[in-house]
Amino acid sequence: MGPPGAGKGTQASRLARAIGIPHLSTGDMLRSNVADDTELGRQAKAFMEAGDLVPDELVTAMVIDRLGQDDARCGFLLDGYPRNPAQADALADAFGEDVLELAILLEVDPDELVTRLLTRGQQQGRTDDTEEVIRNRLAVYEEQTAPLVAYYESHGRLASLDGLGSIPDVFGRIIEVLAT
Repeated sequence: MGPPGAGKGTQASRLARAIGIPHLSTGDMLRSNVADDTELGRQAKAFMEAGDLVPDELVTAMVIDRLGQDDARCGFLLDGYPRNPAQADALADAFGEDVLELAILLEVDPDELVTRLLTRGQQQGRTDDTEEVIRNRLAVYEEQTAPLVAYYESHGRLASLDGLGSIPDVFGRIIEVLAT
């Protein structure tokens, strides 16, 4: 977990491949639904284009359905979910308190995040990565998602790591935490 642009998706993908479990990115799931013009995609599109978070009930229903699929039965890595304590509670209600073993928080300076996201937006042609939208997403994260840090700390399931450095360096930090 961490703010937009912290490297969650990059690191989650690497880690999931390394340990042989599915990488379940809510961002990818939502973008796929928008591209496929599903009912969820149509509902989510307006929120995403404004840089707002998609409402909990839409995302939670999608995640719960996805975790019920066969490839997730032996483990999974969630990327972008839960994003607040209410979603964490909904996940625990659906699958039990021990559904998540550990939450890893990637911490990155906000100015670095803006730079990363602007670069990503240019490289990938993502219309949702303008500076105005990025700054709104970071503000929304601080307001709505950051309380999840306290939630997982209180449950003894949080590891905070420096998200700056090369991709292999950050990955190495994650592996070190998981090995302990």
